[in-house]
Amino acid sequence: MKTALTIAGSDSSGGAGIQADLKTFLANGVYGMSAITALTAQNTCGVRSVMNSTAEFLCDQLDAIFEDIFPDAIKIGMVSSAELIEIIAAKLKFRGAKNIVVDPVMVATSGSRLIDEDAIKTLEEKLFPLATVITPNLPELETIAATDDMELGAKKIFEQYGCAVLAKGGHGHNDANDYLFDGAGKWFYGRRIDTTNTHGTGCTLSSAIAANLAKGYNLKVSIGRAKSYLTGALSTGLNLGKGSGPLDHGFNLRGSDFND
Repeated sequence: MKTALTIAGSDSSGGAGIQADLKTFLANGVYGMSAITALTAQNTCGVRSVMNSTAEFLCDQLDAIFEDIFPDAIKIGMVSSAELIEIIAAKLKFRGAKNIVVDPVMVATSGSRLIDEDAIKTLEEKLFPLATVITPNLPELETIAATDDMELGAKKIFEQYGCAVLAKGGHGHNDANDYLFDGAGKWFYGRRIDTTNTHGTGCTLSSAIAANLAKGYNLKVSIGRAKSYLTGALSTGLNLGKGSGPLDHGFNLRGSDFND
C-alpha cells in the first residue's frame, strides 16, 4: 500500500487540517500519517485559538515517521512560524523526500489568519523550491505573486522558485477552474457546486493530489483525479455546523457497515 504524510495543523472540528487530509488519504486509497504543526481550537464559524508545536516536538514527529514508514508523498498545509518552516525544509532535504505538495495556507475559510507575517517569505524561500507543486488560492496567489491573474501569477512563481503552480479559482464567482503552470500552462475546468459548506476544500484538494502522486500518477492526472474527488465530496450536500460546514470526505466509501 502506498503511503502519504500530512504536515499541517489540527482542526478540532474535523473539517480541515490533518483531519481532512487523513480522511482524504483513506478515500483515495493510501495509508495516511501526520506530523502536527499546531493545534487549533476552531469550528465551522471560526478559529478561537492556535497553539504551535514546539520545534523539538515537530522534529521528533518527522524523524519517527521517516525512520519507520517512509512516505511516498507529502502534503504540507498550515505552518504558522518561520522556525517550524525551516525545520520542515531541513528534514525533507535530509530525508530525500519526494512528491511534495505545498498548500500555502494563510487564511482559514472563516477568515482567520493562520500564518505569521514574517513566515511568508520563509515559506516561499525554503519550501517552494522543494515542492512538486504548490496550490495557492486567489488571495494567496495575490499575496505571493502580487497579482490575481492566475496565468501570470502561476508563471511568475514557477520562474522564481522552480516549482509547478496550481492556481485555484474556487474563490472566483462563476466557476471552479484551476490553472497549472509547470513550464507550460494547462487549465483544469470544474463545475461550481452551489453550497456554502466549503470548510477544508483547499486541504482536501492538495491532499488528494498528494495521494494520487503517491500512487504513481503524474502531476496532471493527479490534479484531474483530485478535482473529481473534491467535486464528489462537495456534491452530496452534507450540512453540519452553524457556519461554513465540512465536506463529505467519505462519499465514495459507502460500505455495508455505513448504515448499521
